[in-house]
Amino acid sequence: MLLNKNLKIRGMHCASCSNIIENKLAKFDGVKKISINFATEKALIKFDSDKTSVKKMNQEIEKLGYSFLENYEGKEDKNEEFEKLKTKVKFGFPLAIIVFLIMMENIIFKNIDMEKLNLILMFLATLILFWMGKPFLKGIINFIRYGVANMDTLIGIGTGTAYIYSLFNLNKTTFFDVTIVVIGFVTLGKYLESKSKLKTGEAINKLLGLQSKTALIIKDNKEIEIPISDVKVGDILIVKPGTKIPVDGIITKGNSTIDESMVSGEAIPVDKKIGDLVIGSTINKQGSFLFRATEVGEETLLSQIIKTVEEAQGSKAPIQSLADKISGVFVPIVLIIGILSFGLWLILGQNLSMAILSMVGVLVIACPCALGLATPTAIIVGVGKGAENGILIKNAESLEKLAKIDTIVMDKTGTVTKGKSQITDIVLMSKKYSEKEILKYAASVEKLSEHPLAKNIIKKAKEEKIKLWSCNDFSILEGIGVKGIVNKKKIYIHKLVDNGNELIKQGKTVIEIEINGEKVALIALSDLLKEGVRETVDLLHKKGIEVIMLTGDNKLAAEFMARQANIYGVIAGVLPQEKAKKIKELQNLGKKVAMVGDGINDAPALAQADVGIAMATGTDIAIESAGITLLYGDIAKVNKTIELAKATMKTIKQNLFWAFIYNIVGIPIAAGVLYPIWKIGLNPVFAGIAMAGSSVSVVGNSLRLKNKKIR
Repeated sequence: MLLNKNLKIRGMHCASCSNIIENKLAKFDGVKKISINFATEKALIKFDSDKTSVKKMNQEIEKLGYSFLENYEGKEDKNEEFEKLKTKVKFGFPLAIIVFLIMMENIIFKNIDMEKLNLILMFLATLILFWMGKPFLKGIINFIRYGVANMDTLIGIGTGTAYIYSLFNLNKTTFFDVTIVVIGFVTLGKYLESKSKLKTGEAINKLLGLQSKTALIIKDNKEIEIPISDVKVGDILIVKPGTKIPVDGIITKGNSTIDESMVSGEAIPVDKKIGDLVIGSTINKQGSFLFRATEVGEETLLSQIIKTVEEAQGSKAPIQSLADKISGVFVPIVLIIGILSFGLWLILGQNLSMAILSMVGVLVIACPCALGLATPTAIIVGVGKGAENGILIKNAESLEKLAKIDTIVMDKTGTVTKGKSQITDIVLMSKKYSEKEILKYAASVEKLSEHPLAKNIIKKAKEEKIKLWSCNDFSILEGIGVKGIVNKKKIYIHKLVDNGNELIKQGKTVIEIEINGEKVALIALSDLLKEGVRETVDLLHKKGIEVIMLTGDNKLAAEFMARQANIYGVIAGVLPQEKAKKIKELQNLGKKVAMVGDGINDAPALAQADVGIAMATGTDIAIESAGITLLYGDIAKVNKTIELAKATMKTIKQNLFWAFIYNIVGIPIAAGVLYPIWKIGLNPVFAGIAMAGSSVSVVGNSLRLKNKKIR
């Protein structure tokens, strides 16, 4: 049986760690697909449970110093690791600063007795290397035992070499300071990086914090407070003013106004009455009501949102594959460069100290962390920001593709329109009757009909507070209309078929009312444009994005609605199975297509498009087929989503640029290419500072996305 698991990983220290685990398990029998995200420290694994298990995979990666946490509940373990780093930084970083300043003073003034200082530095370096530097030493051991190298291996070899050389040269030039300062600064970098990564995941923590802890249920006519985990489908719960709604359900008694901004992104509270759906973790503003639980536990909307966001934050965008490939071969190449720089300086006649400094500098500066963090940190922040704005992004690939979209195809009914017809026009054809009288006669007959159009007429009459007459001799004329006797008058209501009629030309459904054989009025019904559609379309046009309406409705109705929405392209009269074909035709023209829809008939087109965008007010099938879901079916969020996608991709490209530049410039300088010209090298101490700074700067740049306004 194929299983999908989202597992927390302990022991990862850099981007190359994720590549090591990925490469190891990708070859494992039974593993079908694996994606490791260094930023979230999670693995998305699809495997055959008949061939392997989490336990077997865990045994394999434990040899390399990593492990899975299958029953990971939240951020506790991450905080535990963070606190360990914090303790090391509190001790090691101030010490590194002091040693750094002492060595700077000695380089400038040369007034320190190095023989005495070397003994103190040897003691401190031993403590720092074998306590703070333990992960780096493990990196060397894993390299020797299993042939896998990561950033820890580079730092371990660099600082270990400096330490061992110094032990044998206590009365000469020593590099104990390099061991102390490099490990001090690298650990500080890891701490700051870890702190920043905790911030990137704040969206999930905020969502988790929204969940109610308890619920009030009605049992034996009594209010009983129980843990949220004990609530079952069908339980009747009570919600009081100012409290959170515990789970999803339907109101059975009472009414209220509810703040649903946490799922819709809209600040205006929503009025709710009997029969309306309420969402777990939203806030009841006023009024008390009873509701029946329909979804509990992992099935609630909030739990589904959290799951979607977690999976999206853990997924990889196609652009990340380049960084992953480079990180995968990066460490072995750096080891070779480090050894070559060491050998070349000796061949060129330089002393052993210069050769060691060069090698250590290369190994320390060449951390692939910035490269590995460039894409996932931006994705985490981008997806989290989307969730806060009612935009659910299923995977990173959808976000990347959306940034390149040049064509958006929109379904008509339920996407561009409200999906509910209502009376738009009453045209009088006789001076004998007023609009209210026409409605009174029509509604008095239609109240006996089950036809959807009849319900619109009755609804309009209720809105006008018209008291209806009784109807006699009512009969349905199949496929034509209805008739009956009201107030001693013969009423005949039927659909008008006249392609020359102006209302029909507008795509409206028109019914004709006859009283005693005289044509007295026309009532036109039409679906209405959703609020904000025209503004959304205009903004898309300004971005240079072509907007096309795709619908199964007739051409007249489609073109009329398209004109209202300012949509220029219309593809009408398309059968559900043909919608995907039309999307493919656009793609064959070289267009990058996003499809926006809400119905079952849109599902194939949503799947065919480069990016599928589903309205959350639509069907589950449509939502499953799409890469992005807009909560509450708010079409204005289409623009927000594109803005978010573009901002996220811009951030990723900035991160990758600086990560590449940092290594392209830093490694040659550390190797000493400038030394013969300007006598400039790169002390490993400064290499450690630069390495720590690069990772922090990449994460910091990603965090800027949190404050970007999307509209």
